[in-house]
Amino acid sequence: MGTTEKEPRKHMEAVSIKNVTIHDSFWAEREQIVAKTVVPYQWDALNDAIPGAEPSHTIENFRIAAGDSEGEYYGMVFQDSDLAKWLETVGFVLAKHKDPQLEKIADDVIDLLGRAQQQDGYLNTYYTVKKPDERWTNLRDNHELYCAGHFMEAAVAYYEATGKRKVLDIMCKYADYIATIFGDEPGQIRGYDGHPEVELALVKLYEATDNKNYLELSKFFVDERGQQPHFFDHEAKEREEAGLGKQKEGRIYDYFQAHVPVREQFTAEGHSVRAVYLYSAMVDLAVEYNDVKLLDVCKKLWNDVVQKKMYIIGGIGSSAHEERFTVPFDLPNDRAYTETCAAIGLMFWAQRMLQVEKHRDYADVMELALYNGILSGMSLDGKSYFYVNPLEVWPDTANFRNDMKTVKVTRQPWFGCACCPPNIARLIASLGQYLYSQDKVEREVYVHLYIGSKLEIDMDGQTIQLTQTTNYPWDEQISLRLQLEQPTEFSLALRIPSWCKSATISVNGEVLNTRIHVNGYLKIRRVWQSEDSIELHLEMPIELVRSHPRVRENAGKAALQRGPVVFCLEEVDNGANLQDIVLPLGAKFDVHFDKELLGGVSIITGTGTRTEEKAEEHHSLYITQAFSRVPATIKAIPYFAWSNRTPGEMTVWIRHSEV
Repeated sequence: MGTTEKEPRKHMEAVSIKNVTIHDSFWAEREQIVAKTVVPYQWDALNDAIPGAEPSHTIENFRIAAGDSEGEYYGMVFQDSDLAKWLETVGFVLAKHKDPQLEKIADDVIDLLGRAQQQDGYLNTYYTVKKPDERWTNLRDNHELYCAGHFMEAAVAYYEATGKRKVLDIMCKYADYIATIFGDEPGQIRGYDGHPEVELALVKLYEATDNKNYLELSKFFVDERGQQPHFFDHEAKEREEAGLGKQKEGRIYDYFQAHVPVREQFTAEGHSVRAVYLYSAMVDLAVEYNDVKLLDVCKKLWNDVVQKKMYIIGGIGSSAHEERFTVPFDLPNDRAYTETCAAIGLMFWAQRMLQVEKHRDYADVMELALYNGILSGMSLDGKSYFYVNPLEVWPDTANFRNDMKTVKVTRQPWFGCACCPPNIARLIASLGQYLYSQDKVEREVYVHLYIGSKLEIDMDGQTIQLTQTTNYPWDEQISLRLQLEQPTEFSLALRIPSWCKSATISVNGEVLNTRIHVNGYLKIRRVWQSEDSIELHLEMPIELVRSHPRVRENAGKAALQRGPVVFCLEEVDNGANLQDIVLPLGAKFDVHFDKELLGGVSIITGTGTRTEEKAEEHHSLYITQAFSRVPATIKAIPYFAWSNRTPGEMTVWIRHSEV
């Protein structure tokens, strides 16, 4: 990465989802699934109307808080956030398509929020219903500000989609109240939430309202984190003195991203979702306050994550214990935690870094996480989910061993801790904002992700349309066509992914030199005419990917990748005992698209070897002679599509002979 300039700024702005229409077969279908299937399904889940699913009780909690019904609070302390993410998803859906029925449901939810909100602005059902006298007494564990942050994000998304201010006003009232509680003035709490989220949400609220108090409050929370004497120690002592519970033993500050002040954090530690949510806010604040040191910290943290602690699928947080980062290169496959929310948070962070520094590395990671570690979190029909995304599964052990109890062989209809399902829904519903950026100062339009879509932006008062047509990620060809009101000079910057060893590009049939690019983006500057066309070909050979030698789990193994998509073997295609399969040196592979399989995916086939079947009849557990091996046809499918058929074994990493 390049060096930070004196005053960090957003070198470009992500184009709003209102200006991007996705129309390709891959992502448009998934957007439709979210809008037509996932949103109603998750609404039913929030109302406990999914037979056999873990109960949510979320809507009922709000009804109780509003005085509309009677009962007891049920669920996690952060149960409110499930509704917030659902409402944010609805905002993104409505930003693209009118749906009066859905809007009416959302407006009714917003009315419910208004009734549940206390007179001073407070809005949290756990404390309103269950512990009304204990507000702000356990910020370390109980997610009050985390829930507030998710509702702030939802309010901004819904307001921007519909123009209706009611939910925005509700959350501004709550934010104004929070600002009276927290700060460094006498009588205020000098603390912060155990789960970062409100920090990035307050920046969004500031951008929507132009109220700088929200930006200042975000900065306070970020700057206060990790300061000494430690707030969580003070808070725990206060709880003991008030008789509200004792200090929990064994809670480590880095789990909460509070082990040291943020400007002293150079390695990613602790809970992975909390980390990337915090890092996202840090990038926002570095830009808003021209904070060079804070941005440099973000770059150091980025390099630590992607160079030492990230899975090949873009997943992060390898340990089930505290859902956390561990030590460099500790990336086990069968116990990989890699929470779906963590990959989503990584994408949030990557996009923010990309706007500050125009470098394909951020877009590459964004794309890697999107097509693999995020997309794997939801079934093809949108009705079941993975919280944990392992890279190797042996059902017999996963279903038996206590130390693998977080690993599920099949996706679940819902969770008691249901943060991931609505998170992946809001990500897919908002995908349009990740595709393009515009630098108005330099007159540049950037294409980050290759997804069939139509972009519409303003440049110097005229509307410019860019239509992208592609069958990516299965096909190597991307076509772009411009429509302009009058000839206009600007640069069109196209990402050449790091996985692509050979690219060709032509403008109106004239071939250009693709070897001259800036930080991975090929910039074409010219006076563009309406109907100008660009053809980009990104060569997608099947690649054998190896790990760094210090990733011990993958020694002697390789993974199959084509373009941005990582592939895996499933038992239903390759038989049992996948770890016995070996790819020979110089293995040859073929790829073909199967429109009937898994909704239409590319399939990789080839030949390896495996132990001959009669060897399994041997009665000794250990012997001295080698077993005979026989040829074995292998068939690999995209990792994101695994566990949509017959449950069984799965592996991403395959043994590979180097001699």
